[in-house]
Amino acid sequence: MRRTAVATSLIVVLCSTLPARAAEPLVVGLWPGKTPGDVGIKGQETSRIHQSPLVGPTKLITNVTKPTLTIYAPAKDKNTGTAMVICPGGGYWDLYWELEGEEVAAWLNSLGMTGIILKYRCPRRPGDVHGEPPLGPQLDAQRAVRLVRSRAAEWGIDPKRIGMVGFSAGGHLALATATGFAQRLYEPTDAVDEVSCRPDFAVLCYSGYLKAKDKDAISPGIRIPADTPPILLAHASDDNEGYGGSNAENSAFMYVALKRAGIPTELHIYATGDHDFGVRQNEKLPSSWTQLCVNWLRSQSLLNRAVSK
Repeated sequence: MRRTAVATSLIVVLCSTLPARAAEPLVVGLWPGKTPGDVGIKGQETSRIHQSPLVGPTKLITNVTKPTLTIYAPAKDKNTGTAMVICPGGGYWDLYWELEGEEVAAWLNSLGMTGIILKYRCPRRPGDVHGEPPLGPQLDAQRAVRLVRSRAAEWGIDPKRIGMVGFSAGGHLALATATGFAQRLYEPTDAVDEVSCRPDFAVLCYSGYLKAKDKDAISPGIRIPADTPPILLAHASDDNEGYGGSNAENSAFMYVALKRAGIPTELHIYATGDHDFGVRQNEKLPSSWTQLCVNWLRSQSLLNRAVSK
């Protein structure tokens, strides 16, 4: 009981360092009708507080059958026009909605960026291959980028400055979208699906499912086209998370593959920090990754206030 109370207090303190958002978020449905390619699951969407051994109690969401986007806009006088679709992790079983969703959106707002949390379908469906990333969330991610780009003017976003940030399994999802945009994974449902789903940049944190299981190479399902956008990777060397074998080699081998393909990429691997560090500021080494990310975004001219007309 004491440990839980202390952990809860710590989260309150850490979250209090994040700035207040400009306004209540807008929530929009991802698909106009039935979720394509989904066989469905039993039960309603639920949320619960998970007692993580690494970060303490944090909110998780599961049983998602109606994917959505939750849009957190920055203050208008701070808006850079840059937006990021946020892909929370959870091994494709759950979504770490608070740690890798809401807190990330608040951080992005503090930088003048729009934070858009993708609530993609989970958990895994019957028929999904055990130990492999399921296809359904990849459909949701492609649709998410298309939808944001199609409504960019309405949401105060530059359609040429739409990125993705993903954590753990969500990192794989962001990478799959950043490299797989040329192949639409579903039949068009409306005019939104004629819009490009290529993100303009991507940030991957402690990602899984990027490395092949049996050799020192990237996963055989990943192809890196010449027009893959710039990518930043962050990981901790002592990451022992089991989801997708989410150790630092995932980011290391992906960095090498991207570099060899001529894609602008940057890699940061910390000596310690484990998994699930999110954007929280604490005594752990990976706390500094957020400032390194800011530096990288500035080097890509993504934090100046220049919105396309």
